[in-house]
Amino acid sequence: QVQLVESGGGLVQAGGSLRLSCAASGLTFRGASMGWFRQAPGKEREFVALISWNAGNTYYADSVKGRFSISRDNAKSTVDLQMNSLKPEDTAVYYCTADSASWPGTDKRTYDYWGQGTQVTVSS
Repeated sequence: QVQLVESGGGLVQAGGSLRLSCAASGLTFRGASMGWFRQAPGKEREFVALISWNAGNTYYADSVKGRFSISRDNAKSTVDLQMNSLKPEDTAVYYCTADSASWPGTDKRTYDYWGQGTQVTVSS
């Protein structure tokens, strides 16, 4: 059974930083593309960042480009999201996701597995 477990969420002031982590189990981590999505109340789940299986390629939503950084450790089967210069509009539940495709893209419907989410709240 594939499981993705996020951690690291919390409350932070605007301009601060937070690092989210996702631990994966039950899958061949090396062969999986990993990503992060987020969802605020009343909004659709939106793409945040994507990293290829070998970490050779990354892609970010325009709203977080230059502020967020995605990374992975295949030996530990983890993927992280470093969030800097946080803004109140970054407040959302952040979800870790995985897919077997080499480059699954930004559509949430293409991803096979999802974590339970971790809450990130940025105060003004």
